[in-house]
Amino acid sequence: MSRTDKAVVVAGIGKSFGDVVAIRDISFDVGRGEVLALLGPNGAGKTTTVDILSTLTRPDRGQALIAGHDVVGDPAAVRRSIMLTGQHVALDDLLTGRENLVMFGRLQGLKKPEARARAKELLEQFDLVDAGDRAVGTYSGGMRRRIDIACGLVVRPEVVFLDEPTTGLDPRSRQAIWELVTNFKEQGIATLLTTQYLEEADLLSDRIVVINHGTVIAEGTANELKERTGGTYCEIVPNHVDDIPAMATALGPLLPETHRAALTDASDRIAMPAPDGPNTLVQALQRLSAANIELLDIALRRPSLDEVFLVLTAAEEETSTRPVELDVPA
Repeated sequence: MSRTDKAVVVAGIGKSFGDVVAIRDISFDVGRGEVLALLGPNGAGKTTTVDILSTLTRPDRGQALIAGHDVVGDPAAVRRSIMLTGQHVALDDLLTGRENLVMFGRLQGLKKPEARARAKELLEQFDLVDAGDRAVGTYSGGMRRRIDIACGLVVRPEVVFLDEPTTGLDPRSRQAIWELVTNFKEQGIATLLTTQYLEEADLLSDRIVVINHGTVIAEGTANELKERTGGTYCEIVPNHVDDIPAMATALGPLLPETHRAALTDASDRIAMPAPDGPNTLVQALQRLSAANIELLDIALRRPSLDEVFLVLTAAEEETSTRPVELDVPA
């Protein structure tokens, strides 16, 4: 991907607040029409990063370009190119949804007829026609989030920042936001998504950047990050839990010593690496069948993004310099 295909370019940005280092040497890029999920525990530096990219905070060092505009050198052009929505919507509760949309349109340079026409389009797009002439103060949480995002889309942005956009929403409203992100992709709009819902990042993102203690500790697609935890593994559940020791014996070299040693009296299943995928499962079935061990379930599994996140951040807590060696759960 060439530089011109990148809607967001972040190169070595850092920010400190007094003696506290919020972020250091953060680098990544987002292509046009790409969704990048920015993940990390609370206090990791996600919000500081978004604040810098949306010109709310100046970086101490490094460079960030949004739609080709420098966040420090040309912040006004950056603001014209982006849509930013946070966890707390910034709307006028006394105005109606339609009036809020028209106001945002006028603030962004649209003439009154254009702003009204655009407001009508967005009310239809976000399923808010019936509520369009009601005061926003009467809206539900999901409706407020939708009108907030609609206000940011009065003028088509090149980059969208979604800072935990579905926090506190009901499943239907969350689904509506997910569909919106898909629409952004189709329109070639770059999306930077921060979220506490890891299944959301798994479902929506093209790539993921994991931040902890102000630094990037991992980057890649969801599948690539899952591979770092050992990739596919085979989970075997016996019909009788007392058969666990016999299962371990029957599996022989298929079950690594580290996993064998991790088995306890409380273990009710065996999980082991499946480097050959279905072939590993077939070999396990043959060995267990030969040992006359009845199974309740056997399946190939992949680690969830939640498991990946926990492993990555736990490993980074132990050391930020030693290479991380990850494995599947025992």
